[in-house]
Amino acid sequence: MNLIRKGHRKSHRGVIGVESAIVMIAFVIVAAALAFVVLNMGFSTTQKAKTTIVSSLGEASSSLQISGKVKGIGCTSSTKGCSTPYLNATVVPLKIASGGDSVNLQLSTASVKYISNSKSFDNIYQGPLAATSTYANVTAAFTAAATASTTGFTSGVTNPVTKSLPSQTVAIIYWTVTGNTNAILDDGEHAVLAIAYGNNDRPAALDKIKVEIVTPTGASLTVERNVPIITNTIVDLG
Repeated sequence: MNLIRKGHRKSHRGVIGVESAIVMIAFVIVAAALAFVVLNMGFSTTQKAKTTIVSSLGEASSSLQISGKVKGIGCTSSTKGCSTPYLNATVVPLKIASGGDSVNLQLSTASVKYISNSKSFDNIYQGPLAATSTYANVTAAFTAAATASTTGFTSGVTNPVTKSLPSQTVAIIYWTVTGNTNAILDDGEHAVLAIAYGNNDRPAALDKIKVEIVTPTGASLTVERNVPIITNTIVDLG
């Protein structure tokens, strides 16, 4: 009788041990599954946060940067017969910033604001010249703008470098280095923002001029310069 009872006791203890092991394994499996879910959600959240940060940085920084010296086209009493020295035009060389995205410079997507001591214009941009051609200098670019009858320009008459001023202050963009024929400024390409001033809008010496290029993506590029004493046709604005 004692042997039987002892055997039964050992059998019950074995069953209880197996059940405990099964329950423990189940807990481990559930815990592992929950841990995987939590880790996966953490990785997903981290990736979304990274994407948001990168996107925010892209929107907060401009893809455009100045690629050289900003220059002015001066009008003095010795060169153009100006009673008071003025700037007839301003030239701003542009390129894509390191690591920046391409920028669409079409008239429908970009704009140019202009502010001086006495003038303020919300948008003087008249679009880019065709990227099928590159231009060696601003004189050639303004000639092409006049030929294309760009707003403010008259063919064969208007050129603020060599001839008369436009009827209103306008800005155009032309390419000096291009890799295709579209109006998108890509990495490796070089463009120039050229502003031709109307007769009553020309900045004089000691004026402060501010140009803001607003693009469809990224922050706008702001260029501020103080106009020095104008004694030559080419004025270094820094």
